Amino acid sequence: MIGRLNHVAIAVPDLEAASAQYRTTLGADVGPPQDEPDHGVTVVFITLPNTKIELLYPLGEDSPIRGFLDKNPSGGIHHMCFEVEDILAARDRMQAEGARVLGSGDPKIGAHGKPVLFLHPKDFNGCLIELEQI
Repeated sequence: MIGRLNHVAIAVPDLEAASAQYRTTLGADVGPPQDEPDHGVTVVFITLPNTKIELLYPLGEDSPIRGFLDKNPSGGIHHMCFEVEDILAARDRMQAEGARVLGSGDPKIGAHGKPVLFLHPKDFNGCLIELEQI
């Protein structure tokens, strides 16, 4: 059911420094910062030949990334995002299998302008999973 790995998201304590490190040290194609107020984050996408890296930085006091960085001050992998053809069908199947969808269960529009859902990390070996409709 899941498709291609769309991106791996890394929470970072300093978005400019992390972006510069990927750009200069690794020679990566680093995009501009993009505020996502509905998700409480500022993101930067790094485009790789086979997937993307998403750098996450808190946007506002209620950002879920702020809590993550409080527990992990140096940052770290926050989630993995997989593509699905039909996000509602994927949600229904996941829930039927016992997976918990975070929030209301209704998709939100993500940073790529497509519907996304998040699945509880306790149901996936401690890893937060994002599903994005292609």
